[in-house]
Amino acid sequence: MANADHGGRPAEGFGATATGGGRTRLRAARLGLWLIAAVLAARQVAVVLATPRGERLTDLETWVGPNGVLHVNGSLYASTRFTGTPFGGLALKPLTRSAEQALGWGWTFGTLLLVVALGLIAARALPPPVGRRTALLAAPVAVSLLMLSLPVRNTLWLGQTSIIPVLLALLGCFAARGQRTSGLLIGVAAALQPTLLLFTPLLWCTGRRRAALATGVTFAACTGLAWAAMPHDSHRYWVHHMAGVGLGGPADGLANQSLHGALLRLGLNGPLEVALFLSLGAAVAVLALRRAVRCFRDGQLLLAVAITGCTAIVVSPTAWQHQLLWVLLTVVGRVGRRASDRCVWPVTVVVVMTLPAAMILPNMASLNPVRDNVVLLAALAAATAVPFLSRTSPYYRTPLPVAYAPPAPARFRHVPLLPALRRVLTRPSLLLELLLLRVTYAAYSQVRLAATGGSNSAGRAEAEEHGMQVYDLERTLRLDIEHWVNHTVVGIGWLRDFLDHYYTSFHFVVPLAVLAALYWRRPGDYRWARSALGFATLLALVGFWLYPLAPPRLMPTLGFIDTVHGVQDFSRPDYGTLTHLTNQYAAMPSLHFGWSLWCGVVIAVLASRWWMKALGLLHPLLTALSIVATANHWVLDAAGGAVVVAAGFGLTYLLSGPRAATAAAAERERTPARKPVRG
Repeated sequence: MANADHGGRPAEGFGATATGGGRTRLRAARLGLWLIAAVLAARQVAVVLATPRGERLTDLETWVGPNGVLHVNGSLYASTRFTGTPFGGLALKPLTRSAEQALGWGWTFGTLLLVVALGLIAARALPPPVGRRTALLAAPVAVSLLMLSLPVRNTLWLGQTSIIPVLLALLGCFAARGQRTSGLLIGVAAALQPTLLLFTPLLWCTGRRRAALATGVTFAACTGLAWAAMPHDSHRYWVHHMAGVGLGGPADGLANQSLHGALLRLGLNGPLEVALFLSLGAAVAVLALRRAVRCFRDGQLLLAVAITGCTAIVVSPTAWQHQLLWVLLTVVGRVGRRASDRCVWPVTVVVVMTLPAAMILPNMASLNPVRDNVVLLAALAAATAVPFLSRTSPYYRTPLPVAYAPPAPARFRHVPLLPALRRVLTRPSLLLELLLLRVTYAAYSQVRLAATGGSNSAGRAEAEEHGMQVYDLERTLRLDIEHWVNHTVVGIGWLRDFLDHYYTSFHFVVPLAVLAALYWRRPGDYRWARSALGFATLLALVGFWLYPLAPPRLMPTLGFIDTVHGVQDFSRPDYGTLTHLTNQYAAMPSLHFGWSLWCGVVIAVLASRWWMKALGLLHPLLTALSIVATANHWVLDAAGGAVVVAAGFGLTYLLSGPRAATAAAAERERTPARKPVRG
């Protein structure tokens, strides 16, 4: 099953075709990527080893520590803390004494070496043809993605052994010489993770029958050896716990990303759930293995292996998060006829495997079934639904090209600073944009929450001090109109209600509506506007972090009235710092005003009718009035919001030049239409 015809390795044909400059740039890029992988590895080691001993490597401590279950006489599964197979316990028992002496450094660095080996094998197993750039950069990219993935991070943190079965299976498929050796390695992997027996029909159906037989024999021998040595434990694992169900946690827990766990979370139980799980699991296994066989015969061996691993996740009674590395390997599959769609599936997989589900989907009850099973859905999609391209497809190597706006002269000599960021005219993938929007907002919320000045009391004192600085500066500049506006509006009931509603309702609705309209009607301008908004938000996050600022309503001595949140309880020492799980001291610059100003500028520039432009410019004016009247911002906060928005548009222009419509218009002016020639 080894990829014998793997082409495009770095040593083949490289010197004859690549120029010296290109060779140097590729080597520099490879070195940079390996440095990134090293930094990520060092970061993971530092996080694990800097954690107190009782809080790290908890699973390993439970198994092989001084009081671990492998030391205790009796059943391995008496406390349900040991989650491995009986063969796994039998293999770990000889390591207990050495593990006690090197429970931290040795295990952690050994796990890192396994991760690096896994990345190297996966990079080497890419389906041909593999270009020079891919061959040189694939290994560090693979290792970096593995280091960032939640399964590897959990494995390092908990001290799990879940990387070993994946590595053994890949070694058996791509590195072993001879079918018997291949089957031996995969059989040992299946003895550690039973659902990997699905590789047996894959091997059999692809003509590797000796390897398939060796896999089955090895699994049976390892399991039989464990049964002979530990009959009570083997009976308890395979019969009482139904191959691991209930070990390590409840089967309906969110960590169990298998079809069985999902059905339990949906409220099904008893014989009906078991029957449905078995029937759906059998259907998924048959469909997925057929796809894996087609991928194998198509020459996409790594994708075939990844699909089989994803199937093992779906049909397993328990698939804990640290066992889900197979999903990450499906990034090698190519999806989409257009070049602009090629990154949709890889980005989706990387996001799902590196970020918590809470950052991917909002906390809404209607989305709970998706958010609770997001990794399972990714594995199920990879196994049964994602339309991976065949290597025989004309779009596999040459997808439909992306439409770019022609280059246009800028006002400044060195603009754009990054000419490679050409203006794309086609509409981007909606799924990618939604993922980008959600992840960006989740990161924005987390940074706002973290920028509290170190502790609640320290954050409040610093923020109030900065509030007095801003107030004094406004009095010097004679801009201190907040108190007068606030008390005037409070006395006018209808105006107060209108501005309260405007403040709470339009902050997100209007920017999302503008983005949606641009995406549908003006895709080229959508990218320009979205980039400017992203830069502005990033700059604002820096401001929140560096300069926590108390808004007027949280300044207890100045007499402001909070018209939105009601009477304040300043007797609480932490009040205002984390109200409703958000940082109330992230006031400078004001993104309420900044986002509204962005909307006004975009509408004023792109709208075709004067009344649309007027409405667009009216929005930031009403927002400025609402943030001041409700005592949620100082006037200078609005000025700060204007600065970051201007900087966002400026950075977009500097990096990529004039927007697409401007570039296209300039091209039309340079190449006027030809007059018809009369014969």
